[in-house]
Amino acid sequence: MLICIHWLDVPESFFGGAMANAEIQVLEAQIFELTAKLNALRQAEPGDEIPNFALKSLAGDTTLLDLFGDRDTLLVIHNMGQGCRYCTLWADGFNGFLPHLEAAMSVVLVSKDAPEVQRRFALSRGWRFRLASHGGGRYITEQTVQAGAGNMPGAVVYTREGDVIRRKNACVFGPGDIYCSAWNLLAMAGLGDGEWTPQFRYWQRPGQLDDGGDNVVD
Repeated sequence: MLICIHWLDVPESFFGGAMANAEIQVLEAQIFELTAKLNALRQAEPGDEIPNFALKSLAGDTTLLDLFGDRDTLLVIHNMGQGCRYCTLWADGFNGFLPHLEAAMSVVLVSKDAPEVQRRFALSRGWRFRLASHGGGRYITEQTVQAGAGNMPGAVVYTREGDVIRRKNACVFGPGDIYCSAWNLLAMAGLGDGEWTPQFRYWQRPGQLDDGGDNVVD
């Protein structure tokens, strides 16, 4: 059952309180209402039937159907690979609530990187995702989240009935989007994607290392 809360029924405090800028409050209320409508449309979307694409994992050849496991819904996160700082930011966030997502559906992160490269990079980030590689092949060409874009960051949700797979919904990731909570928090601090760029790491070597400084990997 879908429960929609009309923005007029939501207390003012929900949108930043009495001290918030009036225009900001109006926009937040509109976004809240539109998001509810968007989610209702997504829930009702049956999706189009697609082929059972071949992919690779550390265990060897696999398929989209295999990635469902014993579930009927599969979330596939499209990551551009270890060379993208922005994709890493999104995946870092999803990793934090992965157990919540996996309580509802199967979750897999895919990229063009070879399975060995994927696993090494995932371990360096502390990611817990199941991983699969499309290798830049047919899967990402036909299942891209933006027509004609190929290896574009985003996510696709698939459903299955027996051996029939349907592409139910998809979305594109980009700086400032709703899929990475960091952007909204940074915006509250007055920082947009033009003022802040995610990095793989934020540690900087101090001028002097107390341990002598030998064999440091920057």
